[in-house]
Amino acid sequence: MKTTLIRAAYTGDVERILHIYNQGIEDRIATLEVDQKDVAYMNNWFQQHQDRYPVIVAEYDNEVIGWASLNPYSQRCAYDGVADLSIYIDRAFRGKGVGSMLLRRLEGVAKKNDFYKIVLFTFPFNQNGQHLYRKLGYRDVGVFEKQGILDGKYVDVKIMEKLL
Repeated sequence: MKTTLIRAAYTGDVERILHIYNQGIEDRIATLEVDQKDVAYMNNWFQQHQDRYPVIVAEYDNEVIGWASLNPYSQRCAYDGVADLSIYIDRAFRGKGVGSMLLRRLEGVAKKNDFYKIVLFTFPFNQNGQHLYRKLGYRDVGVFEKQGILDGKYVDVKIMEKLL
């Protein structure tokens, strides 16, 4: 049986990262983004995710099936030890443990990069995502009511955190 490899992302992964991100946009379960992104957008995003804010990928059978990144939480120096989290899994591999593998590895990367806390934002109706986060020790902080608009409707956003 083949195994899933978790590794640092490289430029050659950008098209698969883009494809998986666009699935997340289409599915309306993980982001307030509504417009599909293109390769130029994702290349720029990838270049901004180096050094302290890396991207990692899950690879199965030589294909990227998921990715996760650390993102700046705030530009204020008081928050230098806090990172925001993004994680997206290809539709065909959701619910198969890929998210857990990525999140565990990303937490290790965060510690090495001197982060003491990870925060994330999720939709209250994204039960699968919240199950993953709680399983790995994230706690609910609260809900921003009507934080954004998605498909013409107000959407609440839940914030969760974990001290590393």
